Amino acid sequence: MTNVPQLTDALLTLENRVAVLTLNRHDLRNALTGSSLIDDIVTTADWVNHCDDVSVLVITGAGSAFSAGGNIRDMAERGGDFAGDVAECADRYRKGIQRIPLALQDVEVPIIAAVNGPAIGAGFDLANMADIRIASEKAKFGETFLNLGIIPGDGGAWFMQRLIGYQRAFEMTLSGRVVEAGEAKELGIVMEVVPADELLPNTMKLATRIASQPPKATRLTKRLMKMAQRMELKDFLDVCAVFQGMCHNEPEHLEAVNRMLESMARK
Repeated sequence: MTNVPQLTDALLTLENRVAVLTLNRHDLRNALTGSSLIDDIVTTADWVNHCDDVSVLVITGAGSAFSAGGNIRDMAERGGDFAGDVAECADRYRKGIQRIPLALQDVEVPIIAAVNGPAIGAGFDLANMADIRIASEKAKFGETFLNLGIIPGDGGAWFMQRLIGYQRAFEMTLSGRVVEAGEAKELGIVMEVVPADELLPNTMKLATRIASQPPKATRLTKRLMKMAQRMELKDFLDVCAVFQGMCHNEPEHLEAVNRMLESMARK
């Protein structure tokens, strides 16, 4: 049986090759700072990459919020992750919340964010770090840093413009406005909006479908999708050729081909 790491402020389960990470500080609206959620997310990302029994990672929140982002009380008191002079504060960001985008960007399996409620500031950015976002009708999204006189210090400006384009990302970031789930779908932030009680069932249906695919090829495909964003075509095709050679020599490929042939024979 696979050992699931014990987390402090989040819950982690694994079933049918789908790992579900639930941010569990609803008393703080799942704020990423002022809690142990940063450590929990980074620990989970590392575990996923080293656990061959995981094919999909789902991230969601407990309670009414997905994540409120930064702890505003700590900001007001210049405490916690926001304490110190410029150099100290920068060091806290590098050793703190900036570990999340670096960790999630390296996750080898598909990540689905099941956004159950407001995803604000760094919480919005966390959702944008996933490969797919499915939202409850109760979800809201806002890149609200400028409303507090700060910038997206966790890499939000990098992720959002790759998701919805520079112009729309610029408008949302500079206006600091919060959008409802319906508009988020229109903007391309989320793939689907569902009733609150259908969020996890719908997310798990998709996650289970993806997790049923050959696991090694799934991880290689995720790597290719990421690499395609930063490589020239010729170099990319060279990598595809090598990855394909790896797939053709994996037992899971032959098993999948035989299943397909058997299915065709029955028709």
